[in-house]
Amino acid sequence: MRLTKFSQFLIIGYFGLVAMAVQAQSSATMATVNGVAIPQSRLDLMVKASAMQGQEDGPELRKALRENLITEEILAQEAVRKGLDKKSDVMAQVEIAKQAALIRAFQADYIENNKVGEDTLKREYDMLKVQMGDKEYKARHILVENESEARDIIANLRKGGDFAKIAAERSIDEGSKMSGGDLNWSPSAAYVRPFAEALTRLEKGKLTDEPVHTAFGWHVIELIDTRPMDVPPFNEVKQNIEQRVLQREFAAYVQELRSKARVE
Repeated sequence: MRLTKFSQFLIIGYFGLVAMAVQAQSSATMATVNGVAIPQSRLDLMVKASAMQGQEDGPELRKALRENLITEEILAQEAVRKGLDKKSDVMAQVEIAKQAALIRAFQADYIENNKVGEDTLKREYDMLKVQMGDKEYKARHILVENESEARDIIANLRKGGDFAKIAAERSIDEGSKMSGGDLNWSPSAAYVRPFAEALTRLEKGKLTDEPVHTAFGWHVIELIDTRPMDVPPFNEVKQNIEQRVLQREFAAYVQELRSKARVE
């Protein structure tokens, strides 16, 4: 239900794009297995993929990856010897893997050839600052499935009911119920619109007079406190903003390609 704060809100990665650029294969050979050459470029690609997962490049990593590639080549050759490459399900998997590699290459090529200008990035940053607002809200809520139950909870709380206890017992928001419905500090833009609008109208320490209906159910909301929004400087989030813009532009480009494609 809740999005994350400003800096996290921008971090969406390259929308599934591979961070490493697709490079031309090297003619160098890493090893030869039963007369079949394993190109050095395959090992280089594996090293890059491992680095993206936080592993440090070095002799030990390269040795381990080299051994893995050799073993995989031996197994692949044995599979071909047994005719497994002719099985329909295996052929389908090979085609899927080939398509996935082509898509990653296409995405990497798009990133390489569609740089986002500084002015565009700054406009996006300014727009996001407006969207996120100048305040953060510390709130808690109880989420239930129907309006009558939410109204019953509000009446109970008005009589002195324990918010945290009721949240733990009755809220269907698994992410917050065991912490008393606490949603931590977040800007209003981190919430769906009806929730955000109700939250910004509340006074500190007050409950919503009426249950708030969203696609998730019916909310009883209490505003605990507010504070000024701590917005990170442009240079700190510039790369993430670029990823956000690229994501949007790439999605539009994909939609354009779909509109031109003949699908029967």
